[in-house]
Amino acid sequence: MRGILKSEVVDVLLAVVFTGLTIAAVADGPDARAWPAYPLAALTVAPIALRQRAPVATMAVIAAALATYSLFGYFDHPNSGIGLLVAMFTVATLRPRRVAAVLFLGSMAVLAIGSGTGEVASTWSTIVQAVLQILGAWVLGESTRRWGERTERLAERAARAVADERVRIARELHDVVAHHMAVISLQAGVAQYVIDSDVPTAREAITTVGDTSREALAEMRRLLDVLRLEEGEDLAPQPGLAALDELVERTRGAGLPVDVVVTGRARPLPPGPDLCAYRVAQESLTNALKHAGRAAVRIDLDYGERTLTLKVTDDGTAAGPRRESPTAHGIRGMRERAELYGGVLTAGPADTGGFAVVVRLPVSEAR
Repeated sequence: MRGILKSEVVDVLLAVVFTGLTIAAVADGPDARAWPAYPLAALTVAPIALRQRAPVATMAVIAAALATYSLFGYFDHPNSGIGLLVAMFTVATLRPRRVAAVLFLGSMAVLAIGSGTGEVASTWSTIVQAVLQILGAWVLGESTRRWGERTERLAERAARAVADERVRIARELHDVVAHHMAVISLQAGVAQYVIDSDVPTAREAITTVGDTSREALAEMRRLLDVLRLEEGEDLAPQPGLAALDELVERTRGAGLPVDVVVTGRARPLPPGPDLCAYRVAQESLTNALKHAGRAAVRIDLDYGERTLTLKVTDDGTAAGPRRESPTAHGIRGMRERAELYGGVLTAGPADTGGFAVVVRLPVSEAR
């Protein structure tokens, strides 16, 4: 808003300067004794002060003043019609092309009127030069309008990218916090239960709590650093399936038996699908810790030629929020993450009991 006001102040100052110069030109010319020439000459530039608020009306008033000036038989267009050029540029910048075209034709009519009137008739070269000047103002205004529209599109695209990044960070934080807090909660419960009867087990559980909390803090710090990353700094690498064994060991340490079966030729994957598969496994293990009760989990990882299939199944009880609503926040987040990389995720009760999460991701070898 402040920028608009400043530009309007500049327009007023410009109109004042042009009006002063135009009046001075008339006073020094052959029409100095014709008093109607002064207000008409002023009207050919003074409306520039309102060009941004009413560009069409501004150009119409200027064109009418120029036509009347010519019809009165005065010597020439005051200030070479600079007001008309500025008005044409403004209309082309702020209004649709069809409106600019109509006003361009109107300005041609003004030139036609002026070419055969006045004390000195215009030559063809003068008319052509005036037409090219007005056409140039139109083209320049049209280019400026397109540049402004492109800038707005880029700004909208950047805003959408920021919003998408915030959503991604929110999902990452959900995955990190949910998994690590589930492990911490279970281990803290174990330590509290056996602290008097089994000190070594309690000590091991407390150690797991410390290690898990430090890892959670490190991952959260890495995610939050994205928001204030300075130029030249590097982020820690995102986790992927290479860290699956560590994730499984941590889950086993929380008391949930986990088996991993890998088929196909294990190979490095592109960062996006690699992270997606890891997060799906992490979220699925977290759900099993929270809702499956006494259960065992099996992770099947199949490296196909063009598709990676990750299946996480447990044989736990069919109870808890995730059993009732496959569209709960965590599962919905996994599904959206898979769709982001062109994959498909299904989640629901398994045929043999328990719960199953299956994600299929199109992949190729990382380059």
